Amino acid sequence: MAPINKEHLMHGFATRRIALTAIATSGALAASLALAGSASAVAPATATASYDCGAAGSGTVTLTAADNGTKTVQIDSTDILTQFPLSANSVTTTLKLNKTSGGATSEVQFSGAVHAAATTGDPISFGPLPLSVGSLATGDTTDSVALTGAPSASNWSLKFTVTNAGGSFSSYCTATSNQSAAFAW
Repeated sequence: MAPINKEHLMHGFATRRIALTAIATSGALAASLALAGSASAVAPATATASYDCGAAGSGTVTLTAADNGTKTVQIDSTDILTQFPLSANSVTTTLKLNKTSGGATSEVQFSGAVHAAATTGDPISFGPLPLSVGSLATGDTTDSVALTGAPSASNWSLKFTVTNAGGSFSSYCTATSNQSAAFAW
């Protein structure tokens, strides 16, 4: 029986290890690219607009849009404050935006009960709210639309609905300016 060449044997292990590492790396890259295919960038990711929320305040609202397989918008403002303590996920927030697609304008809504608990006077922070009414395709744009008049049940851009043991009530906000830039989906 011929003696075993340890150097040749180790070289064979090293070659196989490199080959297996290359295969695993290319498989992981392919899986990452496949998963990334379902996400689409929204440009810009963040825009601001002015909103009037009556007694809750008026000022700048920051909207943050994302499309990670689900189209969402986050709403934050340090100018508009909560009017009473909120339990987590107890307020259904609905945001209306104008959609432009191929020159036609329509409305889409983002809605959900997604927020942390808050105390009276905390800055508002709701979302991310998923797209709930309408559809958005690649290339569509959305924007806040400035409304005139006081916020009301028939004149609103942003609505907060609270349901508790005492019943259900809503408060309303109107956008008083378009966004600093429209979202391109």
